[in-house]
Amino acid sequence: MRWENLTVEPGPPTHGRADAALFGADAVTTRTFDTPEFRGITFHEIRARSIINRVPGASRMPFEWTVNPYRGCSHACVYCFARKTHSYLDLDTGIGFDTQIVVKVNAPDLLRRQLGSARWRGEHIAMGTNVDCYQRAEGRYRLMPGVIAALRDHANPFSILTKGTLILRDLDLLKQASEVTDVGISVSVGFTDPGLWRTVEPGTPAPERRLDVVRTLGEHGIGCGVLMAPVIPFLSDHPAQLRDTVRAIAAAGATSVTPLVLHLRPGAREWFMAWLGRHHPHLVRRYERLYAEGAYAPKWYQRRITRQVHELAREYGIGPTRAGMPRRIRLPEPELPPAHGAEPAEPVQLTLI
Repeated sequence: MRWENLTVEPGPPTHGRADAALFGADAVTTRTFDTPEFRGITFHEIRARSIINRVPGASRMPFEWTVNPYRGCSHACVYCFARKTHSYLDLDTGIGFDTQIVVKVNAPDLLRRQLGSARWRGEHIAMGTNVDCYQRAEGRYRLMPGVIAALRDHANPFSILTKGTLILRDLDLLKQASEVTDVGISVSVGFTDPGLWRTVEPGTPAPERRLDVVRTLGEHGIGCGVLMAPVIPFLSDHPAQLRDTVRAIAAAGATSVTPLVLHLRPGAREWFMAWLGRHHPHLVRRYERLYAEGAYAPKWYQRRITRQVHELAREYGIGPTRAGMPRRIRLPEPELPPAHGAEPAEPVQLTLI
């Protein structure tokens, strides 16, 4: 396994040489747990040397810094673009991404130390933008309470994007943090079709359970937006399906809804197309044509979905984010590909999509 390839990003939180390894191979402990929820999953526990990651300069994401306590994700979403990151470790981007989970066990302590550095300027930190920080592993490793507590104690603004219901465990910490800094929470719900969910997002809580998270957070004074992602062409984009999803999002009390059409980057594209061939072989040619130009669906298609969702949002009374509300993660422009020969950086993801 190629641990030494993971290098820190240059920037305020980093100590020592900019090309120092994120962690050494001799610091890796591999574990398996013979319990139903973790059967078949291998955990690689490491002690990271840096936890605040700078978003690559070519990115158009609306934030500059991220924290990712995990690599790999047991949500097993077949479309997840973060699959490519496992190739940097010589791990498989398919089933390996779903079952070989890297756990940065020192994330809370390291974050607290970096937040306290004179070099850190208290900028917004986004979480859940690569893989979900509330995936199943979090139930055992409990890294997020320490992460949120560190951000709270430094009054550092942050946002979380998740498909996990485990975030409700940390409700009290989120409320405490929201009293001293800007806290934005978004839940990812791309569709409400139970049959599609079971095959395309097999390791995630059901969509209705995620919407319960939105409802519960709102009831406790924490506004929560929904990233309606991904909208999957020909499978979840029918007007009636879009209406059902937006109606359910509105009923849950979401403060906003942001649609994002499926994108298929290398690593995810191969895995998704293999899944499509097994489950919906009649759609393979249509996808090849729709995504013939690259990872993103054509602009006309993206605009059509965005317009439909925004019209439905207005119909069901989901208004735009207002001044004074917690900061939200907004829909990004497509990212530019890295320069040829550039060192692969830890990528950013808006959804686990």
